[in-house]
Amino acid sequence: MAETIPGVAGSTAPIRVVIVDDHQIFRTGLRAELGPELDVVGEAATVDEAVAVIGDLVPQVVLLDVHLPGGAGGGGAEVLQRISAVPATRETRVLALSVSDAADDVVSVIRAGARGYLTKTASGAEVTAAVVRVQSGDAVFSPRLAGFVLDAFGAGGGETAAGDDELDRLSAREQEVMRMIARGYAYKEVAAELFLSVKTVETHVSKVLRKLQLSNRHELTAWALSRRLL
Repeated sequence: MAETIPGVAGSTAPIRVVIVDDHQIFRTGLRAELGPELDVVGEAATVDEAVAVIGDLVPQVVLLDVHLPGGAGGGGAEVLQRISAVPATRETRVLALSVSDAADDVVSVIRAGARGYLTKTASGAEVTAAVVRVQSGDAVFSPRLAGFVLDAFGAGGGETAAGDDELDRLSAREQEVMRMIARGYAYKEVAAELFLSVKTVETHVSKVLRKLQLSNRHELTAWALSRRLL
């Protein structure tokens, strides 16, 4: 059953969120774990309920499960496709939140218009931070899942792989670090994989960003994707 929850008034308006998941216990637990930056204004458990609630409440961000009952059987991707046809919700951003880390699931919802994908191992603080970033325009993925998206959208068409002056600015080690960071790996995971200290990884990342004249890892991911380097 879809549920509408009164908004929270405040001097700084929180981000209005709808949670879509077919397990009520998960929706309840997630809502309790989210930070005060977010205001959960509604919930839905099926494809049809989700489309109706999102269209009625027009949230800023939707936390969307990938596998949902109802509709034509398309799950989260179907919700994305249907709300994209509703003018009022075209500015609503969607962050997939699923137990699945299968490449097909990740790519299908991103192709349908989701701005990111987290697995349900994420903490409430991590989900809150991801919603804030998605609302601000970032794309957010759990570690390693970014690679599925980059592989899917970097294959075929677009620019050829860069062996250009920008890439030549980076040392071989910096290129290794750059590729892993752009794919969504955490600093400590890069350090373990390359047998480096976390501090050394941080230094390499700072050098990479400076040499490429980029501001953050999200710009780095976009840079690497546009050159089909991943």
